[in-house]
Formats: sequence, C-alpha cells, structure tokens
Amino acid sequence: MHDMEPLGLFPDPRLSGIDGLVGFHIRLASAAVYQHFTETFSDLGLTQKQVAVLWLIEDQPGIAQADIGRRLKMDRASVMAIVNRMQDRGFVRRGASEQDRRRQTLSLTEAGHGSLEQARSCIAEHEKWLKDRFTPAETAMLVELLRRVYI
Repeated sequence: MHDMEPLGLFPDPRLSGIDGLVGFHIRLASAAVYQHFTETFSDLGLTQKQVAVLWLIEDQPGIAQADIGRRLKMDRASVMAIVNRMQDRGFVRRGASEQDRRRQTLSLTEAGHGSLEQARSCIAEHEKWLKDRFTPAETAMLVELLRRVYI
C-alpha cells in the first residue's frame, strides 16, 4: 500500500489552470467569509449591507442616501431598499437637510443603535475567526493588498 498525502495538500491536477487564477482564490475566500458571516448573524436578522448602512449612519449622522451609495459602491435603488427596510424596522429616521431641503438625511433611532451594538458584537466574533488565520502583520498586509484591488 502506498503512503498517500492527505487530500488537499497538493492541487488537484484537473484544476491546475484555475488554481493559478488570483480571482478564483479571492472568490473562494469571499465565499468562506460570507458563509461564516451569515452563520454568525443568523439570529440577528441583518445582512452585511444593512449593517454597513447602519454603521455609516451612526458614524455620520445626517448622511444622505446618495453618500451611502458612493461610500459602499451601491446603486441608488439598492440603498433606498435597505434604508426603507431599516426605517420599516424602526432603526432609521429620515429628515431634511438644514443646508438643502431637497436632500434627505438619515439618523439612527434608539432601536437602530441597539441593533448596531448587537451587530458589532457579532462582527467582533466574525473578525476574530478570520484574523486567527493570520499574524497581525499578515492581516495588515492582506488588507493593504486587497485594498489595491478595489481602490
């Protein structure tokens, strides 16, 4: 009987071409991170995008929907749908800008702040799971390298 290496130590020869594609590995990593995030947040009832919107509104009270779209690289319809959903749940309040009455501003309600605090606890757990795979220096390098892809 031959000594066999555990499955996964060597690339599958049928995937040798795809294994060299950076985008392929980014896609697999993204899927793994998204799956863990979804499992971590399953009891909270919020999506990644909803949490990001709540976080931005808390960081910048009075921010406009258009500004959220630009910051998160989302189209107007998607941002509006998320804001509508967050308003329906009682997490977000719309108002009029003092500088420009045509511009709607957004702020968090008390329930929105509470929900965001719960989300931050889940994010901390999720981030620990992810960062435990790397040293602090590797984490900083990974963030810098990934930033080059989208900035």
